[in-house]
Order: sequence, then C-alpha cells, then structure tokens
Amino acid sequence: MMQSVMSEAKKLCFSEGEFLVKTLESEEELREAYRLRHRVFAEELKWVPETGSGLETDIYDAWSHSIGVFSDWGRLLGIVRMTQAPVPFMLESEFSACLVGSHRVRKELDTAEITRLAVDPRITDRSLSTKVMCTVIKGAYQWCLAHEVRFTYIVVEKRLLRALRLMGWPCQTIGEPVALPPAQAVSVASLIDLDEFRSNGAGKRPEALRWFSSIDAQSPARNGRMPMSDRTLSRNFQTQGEAA
Repeated sequence: MMQSVMSEAKKLCFSEGEFLVKTLESEEELREAYRLRHRVFAEELKWVPETGSGLETDIYDAWSHSIGVFSDWGRLLGIVRMTQAPVPFMLESEFSACLVGSHRVRKELDTAEITRLAVDPRITDRSLSTKVMCTVIKGAYQWCLAHEVRFTYIVVEKRLLRALRLMGWPCQTIGEPVALPPAQAVSVASLIDLDEFRSNGAGKRPEALRWFSSIDAQSPARNGRMPMSDRTLSRNFQTQGEAA
C-alpha cells in the first residue's frame, strides 16, 4: 500500500509503485544527489564544468529543497530541486538570457522554480527512465501542493518542453529558445500555472490528474501503470537530464 508522511516542516515522503519519493535530508542523500547531478549536468550534458570531487553544487542549494526518487533497494534514480520565492531564482541570473520581452519574474510565495531535474543516465531501459521521470515530476507537484505553490518556472530543452505539454502541463513560454553556454543547449523558459493544469486535467486528462494528485492506495499508478507512459514520452525523456 502507498503511504504519505508530511511533517510540520512539509517534508515529502511517499511510496509510488516500486519507488520511494522523498525530500532529501541527510548528508548521504544530498551527496548522492550531487553525484547524480554531476553525472548528468557536468559529464553528460556539459552544462557545468566537471569537478574533482564528482559533485555538482551551487549557491541555490542553500535555500532550496531537493526531492529524490529511490528504487526499492535504495538507489537514487532521479531528482528535482524546488526553490520557493522570494529567494533568488536561477532564471534571474544564470538563465536571464531566456527572458525576452517584458515578463516580470513573480516572487510571491505562491511561486517556485524547478531546476536540476534529472534521471540517472545509467538507466538504459526507456520504460524505466520514463517512469522515473514521471515520478520525479509527481514529486515536484506534490511538493507544490504541500507548499501552496500555484506557479512554477522551469528552463528546459525543447524536447522536454514538448514532453511536458504532451503530459498536459500548460507550459507558457516566456522567451525565445536560447543556446545557453557553455554547452550551447537550446533551452526555453516557461511558466506553469498549476490551477490551469488542474482545470484542464479535470476535463481532458482526469486519470493523469488523479495520478499526480493522489498518493493513496487507489492511485492508478500502482504496479508501475502510469497514464502517460507512451512511446512519445519515452523518446522525449531518453536524454535523461534536461532541465536546468
């Protein structure tokens, strides 16, 4: 059976099929996340320089929450980092080139930024990779529910943006595609209104909305069945780590 535990500090912890989804707390868990980030963003994507320690960290870790998806034997398979306003966002500095026009970055408490979204590149099974990515995104959504977040910013490669839209996420682009240095990865900044996601999902994708919203034993994702795991998503998620 699936279980949910949320402490007064709004820490996330629930089981999802064969996975455990939780807020990373211990030094060991965080170091594992930084190793995974290094494999994806330094070694694979070349978005940041490699380090001698094999860990990828930055200043935003000091005021953000990281969520991990673990296998039933304790291996960290995927991660995402959530940063809630009004603290600084990467979109305001490192990714400011993605902002084109007059968009004003929201800094109200109902707003967060999604960064360091990644799946372990050592996973070669496309189906498993897709399941992990979907579960990571569910963890991000559950974190938003717990923290009363309605709007989320995300900077992603165009392929992942398309995949998110196929899943029903209303990603409103707030700039033109930009080749971000040093890897020159073509990325797009988007704003997601979760109220719009819920409204659209209720009418068009009720099964998917139930899956993202529910962490009880009746979830349609039990035994690994997910309503959005089709071939198109598998192809789009195959790059493993695509969010800034």
